[in-house]
Amino acid sequence: MNPTPLPSLQKSQFYPKKKHFDNNNKRSDHHHHHHQHQHHQQQQQQQQQQQDRFADAKIEDFVGKLYELCKDQNGCRFLQKKIEEKENGEKNLEIVFDEIHPHFTELMTDPFGNYLCQKMLEKCNHDQRTVIVETVAPELVKIALNMHGTRAVQKLIEYLSTPGQIKMVIAALTPNVVTLIKDLNGNHVIQKCLHRLSSDNNQFIYDAVCDHCIEVASHKHGCCVLQRCFDHATNAQKDQLVEEIARHALPLVQNPFGNYVVQYVLELGVTRYSESVIQQFVNHVCILSVQKFSSNVIENCIRTAQPPTRRLLIAELVNQSAMEKLLHDSFANYVVQTSLDFADEDQRAELVECIRPLLPTIRTTPYGKRIHSKIFRDTKSKPQSMQQQQRPTKHDDFGHHFEQGGEPSYQ
Repeated sequence: MNPTPLPSLQKSQFYPKKKHFDNNNKRSDHHHHHHQHQHHQQQQQQQQQQQDRFADAKIEDFVGKLYELCKDQNGCRFLQKKIEEKENGEKNLEIVFDEIHPHFTELMTDPFGNYLCQKMLEKCNHDQRTVIVETVAPELVKIALNMHGTRAVQKLIEYLSTPGQIKMVIAALTPNVVTLIKDLNGNHVIQKCLHRLSSDNNQFIYDAVCDHCIEVASHKHGCCVLQRCFDHATNAQKDQLVEEIARHALPLVQNPFGNYVVQYVLELGVTRYSESVIQQFVNHVCILSVQKFSSNVIENCIRTAQPPTRRLLIAELVNQSAMEKLLHDSFANYVVQTSLDFADEDQRAELVECIRPLLPTIRTTPYGKRIHSKIFRDTKSKPQSMQQQQRPTKHDDFGHHFEQGGEPSYQ
């Protein structure tokens, strides 16, 4: 067994004395270090004895005590080595399996035992693995939520070897998919299923995610798992996901995590998917443009929408009172800039007419010159290459970029 650690009181027992025995500080310190050193030596000796105990041992020496061994660092290592032996590995595994499989649930969440569980899942035969799955299935969710257990459950999923085992695991996880997805440890178990099981076998994940779309997509782990769902989906499963995401696109796009899921759908580059999402934003463009998360997505929509849909989106900006608010907003002004870049000729002219009277009011803003230069790029007959100026990142300081080309300056 592990050596008993020094009681945590020990240290603090020395320090208060210093107040009373100032002259004896050094002696007290020396005594303290000497004591620590002695204790350290004792620990090392005990550890050495522990390791020696296993040096030439056979697994038969420990029959009846194997469960205790599993929860001890050295014991656990010893058993892993024995299971991996070329000659007797299989026989040793059988001895360990017979004695500890009833305790598998507890060992999967043990800081040391979980490593032995992983090794056994890797090495055991179909029948043994089936017994293990039957044993742990009732507690599988609880194990998956545990920091040690999650690794053992991932290993279990990796080595599932019969349709019966897969069925049992799916049945165990199905009622709690959303809980697992939203958990720091559990989400990796769902990702392992996506990665390792067939699309058909993973349908339970797609059903749960679609039934709880907003809850999953607007969660920090959920939004990542949802993106992985797309990566492993059949076309039918993608259709199923997009239908739900489009249905809830308006709340999702305003959420710090949900907006990534909406962007992800747009970036798939499938026109019917993008259009079904973008249609949800028609009649909401101005309000979405002034919000941090959704303004990014609206810019993206204006870039990627089909021309008729793009016209609908930009039309909402061509309105004097709305435009004044948008131009002065630290997020929406980027939507206006993107619209100037992507609008067709007629609509661009409408935008320019709407913005021109408001230009003096934004001369002091960092993006004023940027918008000014976009608007006047047509009125000067400049070469095409000069018109295609690089769009800045949001953090750029635009101040000094646009003095060239003899454009009217506010100074």
